[in-house]
Amino acid sequence: MNKAHSWTDYAERLSRVQAYIHDHLDQPLDLARLAEVAHLSPYHWHRVYNALYGETIAATVRRLRLHRATGYLANTVLPIEQVARKCGYPNVQSFTRAFGGMYGTSPSRYRAEGGHTVFRQGLAQVAAAGHTVQVRHVPAVPLAGVGHVGSYMRMGKAFGQTHASMAAQGLMRPDTRWMAVYYDDPYAVPEAQLHSRAGLSLPPGHSGAVAAPLETFTLGGGLCAVLRHQGPYATMRAAYQWLYGQWLVQSGHEAANLPVFEDYLNHPGNTAPADLLTDIYLPLAG
Repeated sequence: MNKAHSWTDYAERLSRVQAYIHDHLDQPLDLARLAEVAHLSPYHWHRVYNALYGETIAATVRRLRLHRATGYLANTVLPIEQVARKCGYPNVQSFTRAFGGMYGTSPSRYRAEGGHTVFRQGLAQVAAAGHTVQVRHVPAVPLAGVGHVGSYMRMGKAFGQTHASMAAQGLMRPDTRWMAVYYDDPYAVPEAQLHSRAGLSLPPGHSGAVAAPLETFTLGGGLCAVLRHQGPYATMRAAYQWLYGQWLVQSGHEAANLPVFEDYLNHPGNTAPADLLTDIYLPLAG
């Protein structure tokens, strides 16, 4: 097996592992079972995973479980005990310890005082918190990626598949941009029917085809309102409500007949949740 085929094989195997993790976060996940999913030796596969993705499998599972938890805490009224179970924690105590270790606060306090609450308090409070909207022309960005159907909080699965395929095809670069487009309103469309697409930017000058499951598409290329969001991704739903319900209706602008998209400026694998930066793009009519 040549070097290119070897990398493709490992990428596909570990992509299966990431997809399995996303689908089973509420269940026990042990190295032996994940080794079976990868079809790799239980003695070595997690070393390969750590080397390729820059974090241990335990860190990945903890990050994804707590990311899902923030979504439940910020956007639902589920009891803390039920949130813990849905995110794979056997009891509130273990969940609270893990959550506090990553977010620096308790789940109940995050629900009451997290960054999402700022966007529910009106224009003045949002401005005081340092959130501003810029209206500017956004250059078109060619991307390749895969589609996702279901909760937007579970887009990480599509990004994992996209990253593995891009890397296997030699299309990843240090300056690759991670972006996603969201076609449906989560307040109007049932969660199981939400459509979105994860994408990674193609190298400059790339003109060739991409292999399945990747598909090419373009984001940008027109006037947009750009809101820079700092903090956990779970806060974004409240940010969207503010952007549409307060900023847009008072701005004098009209939304274009195009979906919103996001540009992730750093990565949750090596960035604290409070420091995550995301640009939210709302296309505007010219």
